Amino acid sequence: MFDKLTTVEAKYEQLMTEMADPAVQADQSKFRTHSKALSEMQPLVEAYRDYKKVDADVSATEELLKDPDMRELAQQEMDELQRRRDELLSQIKVLLVPKDPNDQKNVILEIRGGTGGDEAALFAANLFRMYSRYAERQGWKLEVLNLSDNGIGGIKEVIATIEGRNAYSRLKYESGVHRVQRVPATEASGRIHTSTATVAVLPEAEEVDIQINEKDLRVDTFCSSGPGGQSVNTTYSAVRITHIPTGLVVSQQDEKSQIKNRAKAMKVLRSRLYELEMQKQQEAIAKDRRTQVGTGERSEKIRTYNFRDNRITDHRIGHTMHQLTNALDGDLDELIDAAVTFFTSEKLNA
Repeated sequence: MFDKLTTVEAKYEQLMTEMADPAVQADQSKFRTHSKALSEMQPLVEAYRDYKKVDADVSATEELLKDPDMRELAQQEMDELQRRRDELLSQIKVLLVPKDPNDQKNVILEIRGGTGGDEAALFAANLFRMYSRYAERQGWKLEVLNLSDNGIGGIKEVIATIEGRNAYSRLKYESGVHRVQRVPATEASGRIHTSTATVAVLPEAEEVDIQINEKDLRVDTFCSSGPGGQSVNTTYSAVRITHIPTGLVVSQQDEKSQIKNRAKAMKVLRSRLYELEMQKQQEAIAKDRRTQVGTGERSEKIRTYNFRDNRITDHRIGHTMHQLTNALDGDLDELIDAAVTFFTSEKLNA
């Protein structure tokens, strides 16, 4: 491990030297490539340098321990140094985990009401608001691509893009079945009902990630409609695209322009095809591994939201918090940090 760290540090210093070269500064492509590589290596290099400094301080303090007059003070110093060294070593191990190439990508977020009828749709609306508020707190941009409501404030399905720094790396473990336990507003007897909604977080795929052959597409156009089949406009602006080889179907009708609807539908289709390709690759690597990290499967119930106890439990990692109201208002850092820490540790131990 330390040989690798030495190599990374040497590469970092080499790139820093090259960045000062006027020829590199004049070459915008090379300059951007160097800058990106440096920003990716910087956290690891800084942690390694801190570790080396603390390790040298540990060696110096070991000498002080031999002096009877300095032993007590030196022991206190040694305890703190060893604690700091262990922290840095753990941090370095995490930083050495291979980066997910999708971590810097934007996100396609899909939320659908599951079992529970109108209550499930209302819960889906709660989840969409939760992620919208979280995106707002992060300074990310959220745009709704498609939304189907039930007319009473619930959401049957919503598809949105989220653009911003580290969006996928923060949200990728949110995919799965979310369960709610609460008394519906329409429940006169006060009985607690259980409903579900599904969340899918897909990395937004660019054209360079997934090449789609136009011959593999069937494109249908139709008049867009509102709730209850009410006509929104009389032009054939809505678009339904079917990817014939996989059977994937994407519809888009939010825009009045057929061209804009087709572009949005293609964005969603490309991301879904990219996810299918990732799943094939992951299953080929580890056929028997079926965890959330390994396959990204969304069939597993990942979290329960219990309104009576103001409690959220993440069943995958055994983490419970009693700030449900804050979480639904977009304060998700504790839940997300716990999931990221757990699944990063899983990768370290794999």
